Amino acid sequence: MACSARDMARFGLMVLGNGTWAGKDIIEDKTYLCDATKKSQDLNQSYGYLWWLNGENSFRLPGPASERLEGGLVPTAPADMFAALGAADKKIYIVPSLDLVVVRHGGSAGEMMSASSSFDRQLWDMLMPSVKPQ
Repeated sequence: MACSARDMARFGLMVLGNGTWAGKDIIEDKTYLCDATKKSQDLNQSYGYLWWLNGENSFRLPGPASERLEGGLVPTAPADMFAALGAADKKIYIVPSLDLVVVRHGGSAGEMMSASSSFDRQLWDMLMPSVKPQ
């Protein structure tokens, strides 16, 4: 059974809510959830435990002998954004500072680079100018 966009959004909202859904703890180990969204090792600074992390100094995309690339995963996205980047260009972006979850479900958005695509850059280029600092 495949996840729908609504399923993905609910999962993103539960993670954004620190493991809570409708007032009930779904993930009781809050330390695990916090650790999952921090870098898990030095080889790829932009990868936690099953989450891609933005705002780190460098990253490596999946694949054999992937080279280290300097800068954040999606430079135009907020530094605290983390994401699930899946097959067929499926995505869940979570941005705690904006209380925001964005889901992408559908066919490829175009140019693919392992876990990322042109959609990553285009979304945040369009979204961020409209976000007012708090």
